[in-house]
Amino acid sequence: MAALVVGVAAGTVAVLAYVRHRFPGLAEGGHNDVAKVGFSVVGPVYGFMIGFIVVVMWGQINAADEVVRTEGATAVQMARDLRYFEEADSDRIRQSLLEYERAAVAEWPQAASGRSTPEAENALARLYTAYESVQPRDDRQRAVLANSLASLDQLSLSRTERIVMAVTNAGPSWSLWWVIFLLSGLVLGFTVIYGETRARMHYAMVAAVSVLVAVNLFLVLELAHPFLGELGTSPEALREAMNYLAPQ
Repeated sequence: MAALVVGVAAGTVAVLAYVRHRFPGLAEGGHNDVAKVGFSVVGPVYGFMIGFIVVVMWGQINAADEVVRTEGATAVQMARDLRYFEEADSDRIRQSLLEYERAAVAEWPQAASGRSTPEAENALARLYTAYESVQPRDDRQRAVLANSLASLDQLSLSRTERIVMAVTNAGPSWSLWWVIFLLSGLVLGFTVIYGETRARMHYAMVAAVSVLVAVNLFLVLELAHPFLGELGTSPEALREAMNYLAPQ
């Protein structure tokens, strides 16, 4: 973030220095009425555009959080239901479920970019096999097995949704990025050409607006992908499930 803020602010201040030196008459402010009208049009459009994009992408991150929490919570519930099975079946399934959670956590860097790994796919297949090999002895075990298989399908579905979301929710399109850059440039441009005889005041105003624009760009970049960055969804829910399954 610091590099982006410094880069945008330094670049805009350098442009301001060139404009004040090359066109000294602008400092008199004879054109300020036009600049004010332009800024009053561009400023609200820029603010609405950034606000709309941030709200949409924040919603995508919340949706990704929900999917990952569902995946982790489903695994924990499946582990709790193992007490109804025979000890041998319970131990086998718990181990397979633990192996899947470990594979899912290890897969996270690739899955965050929309790619799965053979290890996670194989671990999920072994988990299905472990459940399918259970021979229920009474009605209660049959009911629990049916519920567990439904939960396993939900676990698999959540993982698939997570990987698909990593591909489809990839942030603003290039055309939208061009609109963002254009509006940002217009906002900065109107502050640069605004007539102000007091140079220090003009530089301070341009620097402040530059920092604001840079922070907005940084926020859009951070929210652009639901599984990447400091604000993106983390695999913490999967780690919690893994810790629950791990031998104490």
